[in-house]
Amino acid sequence: MIHSYTNIHPEAKIGENVVVGAFTTIEKDVAIGDGTWIGPNVSIMEGSRIGKNCEIHPGAVISGKPQDLKYKGEKTQTLIGDHTIIRECVTINKGTSDKNKTQIGSHCLLMAYVHIAHDCLLGDYCILANSVQVAGHVEIQDHARLGGTTAVHQFVKIGPHTMIGGGSLVRKDVPPFITAAREPLIYSGINSIGLQRSGFSQDKIGEIQEVYRQFFLKGNNKTNALKTIKEELPESDEKNIILDFITSSERGIIKGYH
Repeated sequence: MIHSYTNIHPEAKIGENVVVGAFTTIEKDVAIGDGTWIGPNVSIMEGSRIGKNCEIHPGAVISGKPQDLKYKGEKTQTLIGDHTIIRECVTINKGTSDKNKTQIGSHCLLMAYVHIAHDCLLGDYCILANSVQVAGHVEIQDHARLGGTTAVHQFVKIGPHTMIGGGSLVRKDVPPFITAAREPLIYSGINSIGLQRSGFSQDKIGEIQEVYRQFFLKGNNKTNALKTIKEELPESDEKNIILDFITSSERGIIKGYH
């Protein structure tokens, strides 16, 4: 299951039924879960923790040193959840002293040439299409979808169940359950198809849509819109998720229709 033309450090911990292709390097202080498939010409560097039943395709580099001048060689990690697929030439940098880790959730798909910089946190079931570039300290929450060649500015936060159109430049936070597109990036509606696929009912989708109608489309300023949403709309978990996301945003939220 492990090709003879590999370079695996004797201290690396390799689970059962792991496949490792030719010319792959696995350094010390690495742990790889059961059933994971690693293709040829992959570099899995110190600090990697890779879950069970993952796929890592040729040319990927996992847990490379951060491209950040504040990194001084401290021991940090890259964590990859179970059942995550990492396609060709993906690069994932380990953390710095900020979070001490970069973390990718379970059941994610990172397509070819994706770059995940230091101290990023990705939730479960995220899909990043080809050549998405994610700067340092970014948080991308569960079930987010980023179209190809999207670039995400450092410290940006992207909410759950979002869909960002291909080629976008993401400079501000993107709140939950929406689609975002155009340049500059703006609110483009509810991610209704993604929500349906994730099991949200039509009534629940309608409730989410009403929250964003108040926030983006009624012409109120942020303070008045949040007050109306909090006081006049029915209570729901989704409403609270949206309110918590918006009120805690440090970079500010993308705008609505002009």
